[in-house]
Amino acid sequence: MRQQRIRPTGVEHTFAEDRIIVSKTDTRGLMTYVNQLFVEMSGYEEADLVGRPHNLIRHPDMPRAVFRLLWERVGAGEEIFAYVVNLRADGGHYWVLAHVTPTVGPDGTVVGYHSNRRTASRAALDQVRPLYAALVAEEARHASTPEALAASSALLDDLLARRGTTYDELVWSLDAAAAPTEGAAA
Repeated sequence: MRQQRIRPTGVEHTFAEDRIIVSKTDTRGLMTYVNQLFVEMSGYEEADLVGRPHNLIRHPDMPRAVFRLLWERVGAGEEIFAYVVNLRADGGHYWVLAHVTPTVGPDGTVVGYHSNRRTASRAALDQVRPLYAALVAEEARHASTPEALAASSALLDDLLARRGTTYDELVWSLDAAAAPTEGAAA
């Protein structure tokens, strides 16, 4: 079944900080499990999600370079935390801080991936949005997907090097900066 291209509407959806979106995929990225919050936030029915590629909810404002980094990490058996914007079935979107880990079978081989996602803070998104916009703009300057991916990955590496940080350190610094300090009024 080929999906009709969904046009982003610019309408942002959010969910409560104490709720977690959960999904599981096989090694090809096909969804094998989604929790009720995933269903609610994506705007799809569970039956329309399970068995489909996780990139069904890929928003066009999400840089390919970040997904490349994500797949490199989990493919190597490592975890990653990443800010991700997802596209809903109705064209709306929602931001998450995703924690993606490989699922290992009894023989030690990776058999799939597990992702827990919580809502992303406004303060962190104020920093992430311009970075991601620059990466997507770089991708748009190239005619082919491989060229676009290589260029945005190089730009991401360069931006992080100029900041003297890694993607992981950037994610954690934004998350820490967004957290209320002890004793601060909430």
